[in-house]
Amino acid sequence: MLARLTCQLILQVLLCIWYPADTMARKLNDAAVNDFMQAAGQFVRRVRGASASHDLSWTLTSVMARLDRDGPATTADLARAETMKPQSMRTTIAALEERGLVERKPHPTDGRQVYIRLTAKGAAVRKSLKDAKRTWLSHAIVKLDDRDRQTLFAAGKIMKRLVEIDQPHIKKNN
Repeated sequence: MLARLTCQLILQVLLCIWYPADTMARKLNDAAVNDFMQAAGQFVRRVRGASASHDLSWTLTSVMARLDRDGPATTADLARAETMKPQSMRTTIAALEERGLVERKPHPTDGRQVYIRLTAKGAAVRKSLKDAKRTWLSHAIVKLDDRDRQTLFAAGKIMKRLVEIDQPHIKKNN
C-alpha cells in the first residue's frame, strides 16, 4: 500500500512539474515537489546504503561509474562531466588512486595529458557496488504488485527526461 502511494505521489509531483503553475494551487505544487524531493533523496540514500560496505563517498563512486561507463578520460574531462572544479577532481582522482581503484596512463595522442582509467581492482569494486545496489532494488521491486512496478518504471522514464532538460552534455539513451 505504501509503495502504491509513493508511486502515485511521484506521478502527481511529475504532473505538477509538467503543467503550468497557474493550473494548480501554488501551495499544493510546492508541497508535492517537496515531498517528491524528499522521497527521491531517501530512495537514493537507501540504494547507496546497499553498497555501503565499500565505504566510498558519492563523489568517488560517481567518478568510478563515469569511467566504467565512458572509459578513460582526462582530469579536465571528468571535472566537466561531473560539474566539478579541476582542483577538486584532482583530489578525487588522488583518493581513488591511493586506494588502487584508478591509474594514470599517458594520453595516446597528446603527451601533455594523462588519461585516468579504472584498474582491475577498481572495475571489480565498481561491479560489486552495482551488483549490491541491483540486488537490493530487485528484491524491493519484486515485492510491488504489477501495477506499482509499471508505475515505477514509467516514473523512472519521466525522471530521466527531467534530468536531461537543458543539459546538453548528458547523453540521451532512449
